[in-house]
Amino acid sequence: MRNASNRGTAKGSPAISSPWPADALPQKASRGAKPRPDRLADIAHSKLEELIVTLELAPGSLWSEAMLSERIGIGRTPVREAVQRLAWEKLVTIIRRHGVQISDIDPHEQMLVLELRREFEPLVASRAARRATVDERRYLSKIADSFMEAGATVDVMKFLRVHFESKRFVIACARNPFVANAFAPINALTRRFYFVYQRETKDVARAAALHAAVLKAIASGDEVAAAEAATAMVDYAEYYTRSVIVGRTTIDP
Repeated sequence: MRNASNRGTAKGSPAISSPWPADALPQKASRGAKPRPDRLADIAHSKLEELIVTLELAPGSLWSEAMLSERIGIGRTPVREAVQRLAWEKLVTIIRRHGVQISDIDPHEQMLVLELRREFEPLVASRAARRATVDERRYLSKIADSFMEAGATVDVMKFLRVHFESKRFVIACARNPFVANAFAPINALTRRFYFVYQRETKDVARAAALHAAVLKAIASGDEVAAAEAATAMVDYAEYYTRSVIVGRTTIDP
């Protein structure tokens, strides 16, 4: 176990767009600053990912870059970069001379995703608990509170958005780019799978509490507790996925 003894925010920590108060963020963007081209690609990626996760872009549907650009109101170049990332994350397939096809949803593929999560989630959580700065720990606690708010109000969209931000942030706190590269493709697949089936399982409060527990353990600086909370979260995700595969429509309390 390590205490939260780091001072300030580490140099190079990622700027983060967030629905939470600006004073909770480890870094503040310059007021009125124009987004850089790479930031526009990030914005395009997050917008397209949410449309895919929430099935606004239906599995199997085919889109051109121009159509996607018009849909989210961002230029073609950032959209092209975002689509490349989405292809790497297995959310789309780029079909030459035809366009961009939204990937189908496969519950059995989700079990393979869980194999990777079982190994990486505890590692990332424990390293984030070790390496996060004081400001980052404060922000992690804010995210945990937002998860609990989403669970209390059964707000699925808020849960998904908090999940998106929290995964990026925890990976950044772990400060291991190799794990980050391996982890990135599985988070969106996990979000979409959850969104598709949560209307049957009605478990937003439970899922939110498990995620919040991980963040609180990381914020406390307790590496062992963080790894254990992450393992418990993955255990539940596997139970959830197996329940979907065998056709159960409710999740036991």
